[in-house]
Amino acid sequence: MKREFMTDINKIKFEVYREVARMAFDGKLKECADEIPYNIIPGNLPHYRCCVYKEREIIRQRVRLAEGHTPLPGGNIKNIVQVLPAACEGCPINRFSVTNNCQMCMAKKCMSACNFGAITFESGRAHIDPKKCKECGRCVEACPYNAIADLMRPCKRACPVDAISYDEEMIVQIDDKKCISCGQCIVGCPFGAISDRTFMVDVIRLMNNGVKVYAMVAPAIEGQFGANVSVGMIREAVKALGFADMFEVSLGADFVSKNEALELEEKVKAGEKMTTSCCPAFVNMIKKHFPQVADKMSTTVSPMQATARLIKAMYPDALCVFIGPCIAKKSEVIDSITMGGADYALTYEELYAMMEAKGVDPADYTGELQQGSKFGKNYSVSGGVTAAVLQTYKERNEDVPVKVCKANGAQECKKALMLLKAGRLPEDFIEGMACVGGCVSGPAMLNKERTFMKDRNAQIAQADDRQIIANVDTYDEYQVHMHRR
Repeated sequence: MKREFMTDINKIKFEVYREVARMAFDGKLKECADEIPYNIIPGNLPHYRCCVYKEREIIRQRVRLAEGHTPLPGGNIKNIVQVLPAACEGCPINRFSVTNNCQMCMAKKCMSACNFGAITFESGRAHIDPKKCKECGRCVEACPYNAIADLMRPCKRACPVDAISYDEEMIVQIDDKKCISCGQCIVGCPFGAISDRTFMVDVIRLMNNGVKVYAMVAPAIEGQFGANVSVGMIREAVKALGFADMFEVSLGADFVSKNEALELEEKVKAGEKMTTSCCPAFVNMIKKHFPQVADKMSTTVSPMQATARLIKAMYPDALCVFIGPCIAKKSEVIDSITMGGADYALTYEELYAMMEAKGVDPADYTGELQQGSKFGKNYSVSGGVTAAVLQTYKERNEDVPVKVCKANGAQECKKALMLLKAGRLPEDFIEGMACVGGCVSGPAMLNKERTFMKDRNAQIAQADDRQIIANVDTYDEYQVHMHRR
């Protein structure tokens, strides 16, 4: 199984995960973890940074994250998204700076636009005093020559909820009270200075100890391992890792579609609004930034939780591990650990590293599997939840129209929620997806959306429209509790 890495950051992250997983499978992680920085960065010459010692310190901090800790002892364990202090560097300290395009014009519109006296003219160009600058951006808008560059840090620019600030040494800090765990700062940081804690070692230890651990793969799984690797083949590979079995979360998505359609029917008839609850970053945004509309959120559990509850109804001693492209799912697991649903969450990146560590290649196996319908599988793309919910809704309410807002990405989610909060949302139903394009563009995908969607679409085209439930005759037989309360 050969993978081409999108960046050096992805490659280093994988190498750390693979080494940690290998040692955890062998039961040697505790005594051998200190060897990992030297295994990955051998010799005395640096590969990416100023010196080999800095590179190894960054690897050490990544190993701690892979073990489920914070990068440094005593860190804030609450948040899944963490900053690696040793890697945070190289970003401009001052957000706005004047370039050589400055013409020293007589109008001095930039100076006039600044209300804080931060701009003066000296040495043939405008100058911005960082101590006075409030980063309002009015000078940028006023300059007729576009001579003022906006150099906002990539992580801060990527964050949709203003959760990023800096300490006195200009190292990034993440406010867990604001962070929605969407992972956009992880993708945005060009130095790999932000990453996520993992449950990988915990899951491996449970399997090593003979615990019945069941994997649940997110609906974005098709195409991730290539055009010729089916979900059934992935299932057999996952079982070879030590999992008791694997289920498709698209199965739970079908249950969610039915339940949310019933909720939507009640809301529309009552003249009320409703939002989806399947995207954890969107749910976090509502809870942390728009609590005034929390009562509009669907009470139906996410497909992950629905699938986990179904598995536990069939196998009461099961531990359930979600595996997908989403970092926010880890926060959902932590927040809902007492709800009887998923116990852990891993990413596709972590699954791939575990396979490499144990020499397991899905292409070496055979097998077919479909538990959820096409509608459930398409929960992973923007608009897919809407299509699935409306399919059931229209079957019951042909003459009752419903208006839908498909909020594609965190910025659109914010806009829709602001309108909902103000009572100005024209639509009845908001589908919120924090990642542009949906889960298929999640921060922990193995491949970029444009490189695997052709393979994915080919596999989805062969799937059945109907829900196909392995080992379960009817939904009512197991009475899966679909509500969060």
